[in-house]
Amino acid sequence: MEYIAREELEKLQFLRLKETLRRVYKSSPFYKRLFKENGLKPLNFKSLKDLPQIPFTTREDLRKNFPYGFLTLPLNRIVRLHTSTGTTGKPKAIFFSKKDIENSAGLIARSMKMTGAKDKDVFQNMMSYGLFTGGLIFHYGAEKLGLLVIPAGAGNTERQIELMMDFKTTIIHITPSYALYLADILEEKGINPRKNLNLRMAYLGAEPYSESTRQKIEQIFNIKAFNSYGLSEMNGPGVAFECQFKEGMHLWEDNFILEIIEPSTGKVLPDGEEGEIVLTSINREAMPILRYRTGDIAFVYPDKCQCGRTHRRISRIKGRVDDMFIIRGVNVFPSEVERILMSLSEVGRNYQIILEREKSLDVMRVKVEIKKELFDGSLEHLRGLEEKIKAKLKSELMLTPKVELVEPATLPRTTGKAKRVIDKREI
Repeated sequence: MEYIAREELEKLQFLRLKETLRRVYKSSPFYKRLFKENGLKPLNFKSLKDLPQIPFTTREDLRKNFPYGFLTLPLNRIVRLHTSTGTTGKPKAIFFSKKDIENSAGLIARSMKMTGAKDKDVFQNMMSYGLFTGGLIFHYGAEKLGLLVIPAGAGNTERQIELMMDFKTTIIHITPSYALYLADILEEKGINPRKNLNLRMAYLGAEPYSESTRQKIEQIFNIKAFNSYGLSEMNGPGVAFECQFKEGMHLWEDNFILEIIEPSTGKVLPDGEEGEIVLTSINREAMPILRYRTGDIAFVYPDKCQCGRTHRRISRIKGRVDDMFIIRGVNVFPSEVERILMSLSEVGRNYQIILEREKSLDVMRVKVEIKKELFDGSLEHLRGLEEKIKAKLKSELMLTPKVELVEPATLPRTTGKAKRVIDKREI
């Protein structure tokens, strides 16, 4: 399936799309209403090119139809509930049938095998278990591939290190911010991850991060780190994954139809142009979702991957449409700030962006931890570094931020998704 010819892949997509359309038209309260309001019927769709006839589905649609408005199966056929990690209003409830769980595990197994994972590996899953999809779905996939799975969950860093050393963990699943935090704790304990651990790979996900951060993690642990992409509404993790060449993430098109749109107009963009990812699930029983606006910004690589797989690749996620902030007319993604900071050898492993208003003008202040080796009890000798960081940010972002250097390990740390931006403008 990974090497299927494009023509055959698109035939399969259309067959699965037609079945999905029949399913939602017959059984989904939300889509039955949507199709009726827009004069749509499954028979109207003659090819994949007809998909844009369907209006976008949004996060607000999922919230308004909470909890069962998108279901296409009776409750006695539903075996799993997950919810989104959203912090405002009702969460998004996502349901799985037995077949959905099996398919989701299969995509993870496929993705892990693609990176070189083997049944002799020891896999430590350091993502949250429970309502968040990242822990359980990855767990099932790793078991399907035959790995020894340690369901460590998030946090409890002392215990994580003990497990890694006792059982000689070779692969971890972790957020990038927690990987850097873990490196700090190992350093404090005098444990050299390159010499005292058996790691060879890490799967990074659940938050946007820069290529510089990936390289820093690879260097610290002496491992290969692979980028993964997923979202609860589609599958959880395993929607797209890097192969061993690490040049974009193969999006598994036998399960999803991919579109890139211009966020403000909804216009579908050609491969190579950056925009918002829109996904249609075409291999789900319990809760198919059509043309879902993910809010994630990326582009599709226009060329073929040298690995030979025919599923198209999406770029690293630049950020979310709603994560972007505007400072004096300039659009800024936090991941762009991170990319610039982590490319500087003097910068440590943590930073924070604070947005403030001074005399009715918006101001961006960036607090940056310095490397431990540079700190001698004072920051006075590092004023030149402040100016260097400010100049670098200004030249690439086209705005002048304030930069504040802080001592190593003084900014808030997290074992889950990092909160990098504090917006005080509305407070």
